[in-house]
Amino acid sequence: MMRHLWLSLVLFVAAATPALADGTLASRMTAADTARLAAFDTVRAQAIGEARASDDKAAVAVLDQMLAGTPQPIRGATDLAGTWRCRVAKLGGILPLTIYDWFRCRITDDSAGLRLDKVSGSQRTAGGFYDDADAGRLVFLGALYYGHEGKPVRYGTDAERDQVGYLVRVGRDRLRLEYPSPRFESHFDIMELERPH
Repeated sequence: MMRHLWLSLVLFVAAATPALADGTLASRMTAADTARLAAFDTVRAQAIGEARASDDKAAVAVLDQMLAGTPQPIRGATDLAGTWRCRVAKLGGILPLTIYDWFRCRITDDSAGLRLDKVSGSQRTAGGFYDDADAGRLVFLGALYYGHEGKPVRYGTDAERDQVGYLVRVGRDRLRLEYPSPRFESHFDIMELERPH
């Protein structure tokens, strides 16, 4: 009985191991970001509704392309590292829908785990990924910084810069990183990542 209980505990801990090796998700995420993720589904649905009411039908069509694809299991993926092209859609807020052009992003996988860096454009982001209880996605903890600043801002050092979201895989060479309740401009942000052609 004790051996079975011990084995169950080991399996539970292994399943909860973060994609980053240097700490657990619960101990790293701020209370504000825990609340943002708790409201994820509600905020997402409302923001998509706002965006689809936009008069810019071409932008709405691009948003629909970004939202296409069935999420696939991502935990344990070993092929995410490399160069990606990425673009951001801002939903709701100042404008119903704004979609930016493509920029460059990079995902690295080393002893610290999976990390994302948006490496071009004036607004950038950098952070790491953690396993979520939902095996189909990863949690992103990162921070906004600006190209002229020269180096990334660490998550947790400035609440106004902190970013939290879910990464889902929606194709062999497509990912979506979705941020609920960003601090500036919009109600919901979606970063689409594609392998460059």
